Amino acid sequence: MENNTTPKPFMNPYMAGFLLGLVLLASFVIVGRGLGASGAARDAMVATVINVAPEYAEQSRYYEPYLASETSPIRSWLVYLAIGVIVGGFISGASSNRLGFKMEKGPRISTPTRAFFAIAGGILFGLGAQFGRGCTSGAALSGMAVLSTGGILTMMTIFGTGYMVAYFFRRLWI
Repeated sequence: MENNTTPKPFMNPYMAGFLLGLVLLASFVIVGRGLGASGAARDAMVATVINVAPEYAEQSRYYEPYLASETSPIRSWLVYLAIGVIVGGFISGASSNRLGFKMEKGPRISTPTRAFFAIAGGILFGLGAQFGRGCTSGAALSGMAVLSTGGILTMMTIFGTGYMVAYFFRRLWI
C-alpha cells in the first residue's frame, strides 16, 4: 500500500519552464500583454489609498490616472492573476502533499535570523520591482519575450546580482 503522506517529486524543471512559456504566450495572445505580479501589488495599494485616504489621493499626482478611471484599480486583471497564483500554489501544495508551514534554512542559522533575511529580501525585491518598473516576471520574462533590451538587461542584472551576493549569504542555506 502506498504511503499518502510522502511528498510527490517536484516537476521536471524543463517541463515547468516550457509550461511557463506557454502561459506567457497565452497572456500575450489573450490579454495583449505579458505577465507581471508587481502590478497587482501596486493596484491593490492604490485601491487601498483611494478608499482609506481619498483626500490624500486627490492631492497626489501619482493617483490622478487611477482617480480619472471609471474602474477601480482592484479590478485589474493582474490582481486576479495574483489571486490565481496564490490559490494555484495552495492547490499544488495540497495535491503533492507539500502543504504546510515550515521554514527551510541551513543548519548554522537560527530561525529568527532566517525569517529576518527572508522578509528583508522580499521587501528589497518589492522596492526594486517598483523602482525598476516591473518584477522578474514583468520586466524580465515578458520583456525578454518581446526581445526588449530592458528585459534582457533586467534578467542579466537579477541573475548577476544573485551570483555576486550568493557567496556572502550562503550560510543561510548551507
